[in-house]
Amino acid sequence: IRRRTVVAAALACLALSAVPALADDKFELKIATVAPDKTPWADLLKSYKKTIEKKSNGRIKVRVFLGGTMGDENETVKMTARGQLSGVGASTGAVATLVEELAAIEIPFLFNNANEADYVLDKFLMAPMEEKFRAKGLVLGFWSENGFRHFGASFPVRTPGDLKNKKMRSQESYVHIEMWKQLQAAAQAIPTTEVTTALTTGSVEGFDQALLYMVAGAWHTKIKYVTLSAHIYQPAVIAFNKDWFDKLPADLQKLLLDEGRAITRSGRAAIRKMNPKLVEIIKKGDGKTPVEIITLKPEERAAFVKATASVRATVKAKSASTKAIVEIIEAGLADFKAKSSRKTP
Repeated sequence: IRRRTVVAAALACLALSAVPALADDKFELKIATVAPDKTPWADLLKSYKKTIEKKSNGRIKVRVFLGGTMGDENETVKMTARGQLSGVGASTGAVATLVEELAAIEIPFLFNNANEADYVLDKFLMAPMEEKFRAKGLVLGFWSENGFRHFGASFPVRTPGDLKNKKMRSQESYVHIEMWKQLQAAAQAIPTTEVTTALTTGSVEGFDQALLYMVAGAWHTKIKYVTLSAHIYQPAVIAFNKDWFDKLPADLQKLLLDEGRAITRSGRAAIRKMNPKLVEIIKKGDGKTPVEIITLKPEERAAFVKATASVRATVKAKSASTKAIVEIIEAGLADFKAKSSRKTP
């Protein structure tokens, strides 16, 4: 009888553990980003917080940690995968340190404009990348925007030769490091939170970055020139810890994904609308020394395209999985161009 009692108790415990979360259960979403307050990124996450808390009737409480208070991008991505955070908002370059296939998006000069990028990310990459994220303990929530990256330096950059042997900050991503290698720069992988100090001390002479973060991090106050090269399109990602997400009731999972993906378009638009204003801010530099803006001529841009062309082959050679993602991107671009040509009279 005693054995039956023990077995029955054990089965009861198993049954209880299998019961799905009840509708009145409470959950906390702790999401971190290096984006500072009073930026479009911060505004997007605050808006997301408000919407999720309201539409979940308080069942999800959202805590947003801004400005790198929980660590740099790479660390917060790892913390999310480990379950120390339930969510992260980070550049694809940072998330690619864990989900390596994501680096394919950041091949230099892969996208000519934002329309191409949006089309490929939304229609071709969402499903395959969801699988890759889950394999690393993450759930791909939705895309956001960093934007096209440009060169900023203490010297003018008009040709690939201008970067030869120059001390440049690189994002901690093999794609970025490979790009700098092909440009013959002396690149150093430095976390975003340490770049301003590196520029101040002269341990690096320049960097590449999207206009938004260039201003948000005040990197533009430490340089003299910005070249509008648009050499890498870098989206951003909001991702969740897989175990945390999978424990949510189905209706809350749907809410997090649906509301996030609903604001993807508006988030992109808000950041892109700011770009002309950001250029004007950058021109002012530190308020004493202005920053010169350099716009590449078509032939100058073509020289950079040629100089970095081998990066795509390097990315494809990384793994069969990464190669497959590059080929999906290429197929998406071909489809976009075919549809665009049919619309053109």
